[in-house]
Amino acid sequence: MTRTIVAGLDGSPESLAAADWAAREALRRGLALRLVHAWIWEPARHTAHAPLVGPDPQRHWAERIPREAATKLRQRHPGLRIDTVQVSRQPAAALLSDAQDGELLVLGSRGLGSVAGFLIGSVALSVVAHAERPVVLVRAGSTAAGEHFADADGNPSPQAPYRDVVLGLDLAKPDEAVLRFAFEAAADRGATLRVVHGWTPPASFGYPAASLAPSLLEELQALKSDALAAALSPWRDKHPEVTVTAETAIGPASRHLVDAAAGASLVVVGRRIRTGPTGPFLGPVVHALLHHSPAPVAVVPHP
Repeated sequence: MTRTIVAGLDGSPESLAAADWAAREALRRGLALRLVHAWIWEPARHTAHAPLVGPDPQRHWAERIPREAATKLRQRHPGLRIDTVQVSRQPAAALLSDAQDGELLVLGSRGLGSVAGFLIGSVALSVVAHAERPVVLVRAGSTAAGEHFADADGNPSPQAPYRDVVLGLDLAKPDEAVLRFAFEAAADRGATLRVVHGWTPPASFGYPAASLAPSLLEELQALKSDALAAALSPWRDKHPEVTVTAETAIGPASRHLVDAAAGASLVVVGRRIRTGPTGPFLGPVVHALLHHSPAPVAVVPHP
């Protein structure tokens, strides 16, 4: 079976931005693109005073979405193989099923601005929470130029180098799948990999970080830095072509990662596959990034 990048389509601006991001990612990886449009068809209701004339408009509208999106993407990305799939099924279930055969699933998110963050729909949240493959969320308005640094004229340009790939790493369980995804994403882009680890002093200390002696904070920071270096060492050896910067910072990881996302081409974070009392659990870091990151966010599931 041909390896693919899967993108979910619903005709919205954010889903079209996600499809374009997925097309660029497919080209970077040398893969095909698969556009999936899932919808529940309900036959139109007509009365004796309003007979059915021509095709059902709901079905006609639904059939246009993947066809028109594929046409535009082929024009924008010549040579990219694009397949379209349309299924009458609940969107979350359809996307999760189709993503099983893909390398990556890409969805759109509606951006509400830097203060309000993202409005994450129920479909996207359900897919991210249940997916066994990496999922990338792309906000409306994301462009190819926006993934790059500014050119000599001060404008973001595809001819300029890629912005950093940011990795949020959990040192309690630095999973290989998350590290592999981040290093390969940076290598594919020729980008610097910026690894960020946020931490807070153990509760056993009984004091806020600002109240601890500077020498103790320096000692704890040194321990975290050593642990981060050790976790990254084998991956630096596997990917000597990737420039890596690593930083540990006191405070919630979500806050530091949202700040780092402002200058990133992609943010990568892991999601432990676990279930809470109300269902699959996203975790505070993933939740914060999905709502507030201005850059695309890749959520990589792991045990």
